[in-house]
Amino acid sequence: MKKQSIIIVLVVGMVLGVAFYVWDRPDSLSVIANNEQNTTVFGNVDIRQVNLGFRVAGRVKQLYFDEGDEVRAGELIAVLDSEPFEEEMALHESELSAAEADYERLQSGFRQQEIKVARAAVSERQATLNNLQAEFIRRQKLVNEGNVSRQSFDDIRAQRDAARAGLESAREQLALMEEGYRKEEVAKANAQVGVRMAQLEIARTRLNDTNLYAPSSGTLLTRALEPGSVAGVGQTVVTLSLSDPVWVRAYISESGLGTIAPGMNAEVFTDSNHDQPYKGHIGFISPKAEFTPKNIETPDLRTRLVFRFRVLVDNPDNRLRQGMPVTVKLLPQKSVGGKLDGQVAK
Repeated sequence: MKKQSIIIVLVVGMVLGVAFYVWDRPDSLSVIANNEQNTTVFGNVDIRQVNLGFRVAGRVKQLYFDEGDEVRAGELIAVLDSEPFEEEMALHESELSAAEADYERLQSGFRQQEIKVARAAVSERQATLNNLQAEFIRRQKLVNEGNVSRQSFDDIRAQRDAARAGLESAREQLALMEEGYRKEEVAKANAQVGVRMAQLEIARTRLNDTNLYAPSSGTLLTRALEPGSVAGVGQTVVTLSLSDPVWVRAYISESGLGTIAPGMNAEVFTDSNHDQPYKGHIGFISPKAEFTPKNIETPDLRTRLVFRFRVLVDNPDNRLRQGMPVTVKLLPQKSVGGKLDGQVAK
């Protein structure tokens, strides 16, 4: 009887030891090998989210989708009150028109009528100078004979010199008008046109930025602002959950790392629809080890180093939700040159 008790104790001890060994194996973290040499891991669905906002500040005029609505890429989600931006654009259009008119005026030069007026002024100054010069000669003769005063002679000489200077000025003015405006002035006016055009394009871009479009297809998660709210630059207006890509974040121990490779095919099973798995493949394996996340397994297993990898779901649908726990079966691949098919040789 005593021997039987000892044998029973030894058997129970061996069973407990084997159970502890199996439970304590590193592979028990998240990897289970079945009879077909498939590798099974457990993970969670990851879906990208994007916070959408306007590039300009303004008052929210309208939102076209509610929380939970499906949004297609390129659809208009929200708009700002565009009136201030339309007025700004109208102002810059007027400034551009004025700059273009000024540039055209300088490039064309003076009108023919203005040049004719300048030529007439030269002829008039020339006639005045001729008369004064003749009077100067006459009075010079008279002053030498003593028939006129010296003051009278000095007056006519001053008038002649002034007429001569006026004639020279009229001639220079005519030459400038016939030559046209300086090249530097024309170039400056042309540059001013460029500045006004750039300002107009900026105003047009700001006007277009009052429309908020969906960058990708997805589901509207939240509406952070409502019509009438004043949105700041870059402030979140809505949050969009993208429908593609969808991946599963999973972890594997170091001993199981050699059984997987980028490109390996996989099947993703959900608890709610276990009979219809999703097809996928491994798209990324982290080169860096990390401790097991706190939401995985027991406190003891959390202290072990694992490698994160990502399984991309090929044709996801709206049944896959952010954070959903899933089971991933990694399908074995043929060996090529001692390496897994799809694994890049170093």
